[in-house]
Amino acid sequence: MIDKFRAKFVEESLDNVHDLEEALLLLENDRSDKEIIERIFRAMHSLKGGGAMFGFNDLSEFTHHLETVYDWVRNGKLAVSEEIISVTFNAIDQIKYLLDVGDLSDNSDKQELAALTRKVQGLVSDSAVEKPVEESKDNNISEEKPSDHSKTYLINFKPHANILQNGTNVMFLLDDLHALGKAVVLFNDEKVPELSKLEAQECYVSWDIVLNTSEALNEIQDVFIFVEDECDLVITEVFDGDIIDHVLFEEIISKCQRKEEKLSAALLKGISWGGEEKKVSAEKAKKPQLKEHKISSIRVASNKIDELVNLVSELVTIQAQLNLYAEKKSGDPQIIMLSENIQKLTRQLRDNAFEISLIPIQNDLMRFQRLVRDLSKELNKEIDFIIEGGDIELDKNIIEHLTDPLLHMIRNCVDHAIEMPDERIKKGKNPKGNIIFRAYYEGANVIIKIIDDGKGIDPNFILNKAINKGLVEEGVELSKKEILDLVFKSGFSTKEQVSDLSGRGVGMDVVKRKIGEIRGEVSIDSEVDKGTTVTLELPLTLSIIDGLLVTVAQSQYVIPISAIEKIYPLEKEDKKNIFNDVITLGGEQFPVIGLRSVFKEAITDEKEHIIQVKYEDRQIGLIVDEVIGEYQTVVKPFGRLLKDQEVISGASIMGDGSVAMVIDTNRLVQFHSNQKLHK
Repeated sequence: MIDKFRAKFVEESLDNVHDLEEALLLLENDRSDKEIIERIFRAMHSLKGGGAMFGFNDLSEFTHHLETVYDWVRNGKLAVSEEIISVTFNAIDQIKYLLDVGDLSDNSDKQELAALTRKVQGLVSDSAVEKPVEESKDNNISEEKPSDHSKTYLINFKPHANILQNGTNVMFLLDDLHALGKAVVLFNDEKVPELSKLEAQECYVSWDIVLNTSEALNEIQDVFIFVEDECDLVITEVFDGDIIDHVLFEEIISKCQRKEEKLSAALLKGISWGGEEKKVSAEKAKKPQLKEHKISSIRVASNKIDELVNLVSELVTIQAQLNLYAEKKSGDPQIIMLSENIQKLTRQLRDNAFEISLIPIQNDLMRFQRLVRDLSKELNKEIDFIIEGGDIELDKNIIEHLTDPLLHMIRNCVDHAIEMPDERIKKGKNPKGNIIFRAYYEGANVIIKIIDDGKGIDPNFILNKAINKGLVEEGVELSKKEILDLVFKSGFSTKEQVSDLSGRGVGMDVVKRKIGEIRGEVSIDSEVDKGTTVTLELPLTLSIIDGLLVTVAQSQYVIPISAIEKIYPLEKEDKKNIFNDVITLGGEQFPVIGLRSVFKEAITDEKEHIIQVKYEDRQIGLIVDEVIGEYQTVVKPFGRLLKDQEVISGASIMGDGSVAMVIDTNRLVQFHSNQKLHK
């Protein structure tokens, strides 16, 4: 039992150390911030007390000396100095080691700890005492009302009468809208005829939905992607923020429900916050006070989250079997209704399970912030590491795979890209360089950019290097992008000499491989003397995706819906317009790839379909035989024998027990391009 408590202490202490490291980086930028100093002191105090309680005696004694230093600092007896911050960073590394191994038994470890302890004690010796810190003039910072960064939309959704005839369940669309944020739905039944004239297969109703969400507009549009030709849809932004809790909004909705008013964008745009008559109702204002007494979060072991997601994946597969049985074998309306209800619950459970497994990227960024600090000091460079979008959340399994790629990229930025201060001054730049970590959502993906304002990459230099190393033939003509992509080749390095940090040519190829393993893409852009941007495009989750089930010859394939832009029927006549693998459809001209050709199946003259997918900044059409429909896809990885194939990212078991291959559209396009180049 005591081992269980010790393990719990270590787990919580690592969180404390993480918080301590973050606070120390903030203190380095503002050495007079009393809140940060108190935060550091509290972390030290917790480590000392817990260490003594759970038998980490070396840890407890060591942190006692650090706690003394920060007790002096918070009481104004000692000013924060560069030496204190550097020694504390070293102490944090020592604390991590003590949490890992417990009390020390090795003599060299003990000597190292004793030497560091003397340094810490030296910080509070009489000679180290400095004048008390003056009160910061920046303490009187005015408080600004936080913004929730959400927007409120009015969605007028009027399905056409025949929308139900292709199997669309309109209620699922409304559920998807609810999943995006906070929604209020009004139901319009003016066009419902009297019972004797009512056709059961037709839709007579429409909906007005007020949605408050932090998601982008295209997320809302994506909900209707498969019914956009079967409905009239108007989405209007009515408010920059949340108005759903506003008393005026409640009054408007009540009047609309009583048919006294018609809900419109103009009506909602008339609402504004501020003023005595426009505050949140007293009843709602009291709710946050009640919530203060509730537990807002709980700690759960990550293996239990993995187990939950696996169980949900199995449930999705079983639910697909139930759907098949209900629709094709039983035909019983009661069983079909039960199946649809279970499908709805499964979808909600799936979304909740995935949401639980998401963690902010910020949790992993602290180590890189520390890395930039330590390396820049080692190389005598001045570098700011700026984080934008650290609150973006990703599947924890994806974040675990991101560590090595980010480590390589940031090391490259510090070692290769950012110039020495005197060199930057000669170029007219600020002596302090910037490395920006920027993350944001784009559709069903997360985009991460690592941007530096350093020396950039000279394409001519890269091409000559590649020719000298035999990676490309002399005289070959390559675009700038193709030349820059050479940095992802194994063994390629622009560094003349190998250092501790880089230069062995094992960096960017590792980045590309690791990102590819989690179905991500990496690209690079650069301007000489302006800087370099490396972009990672990552999926939100790995195990279950919304897919489009299609057939090619006798086989079934799944294409991720997140990659799909449009679907076109391809009649026999349309095929005559395909010239040099390029077609013009819907006023657009784009290249097409026949999947029968890719999978070496016989070419057919029958009617087919084109699935238009996004590839980088272009649209590519994938020609398939039939489109079966949307399918929740549990992606199962391949074993060792098939892991090296190039266009399939996994397999999914269908409701009837058959297997459908999941296509990686980016790799398929790259594979097809390479095949054409080598013909």
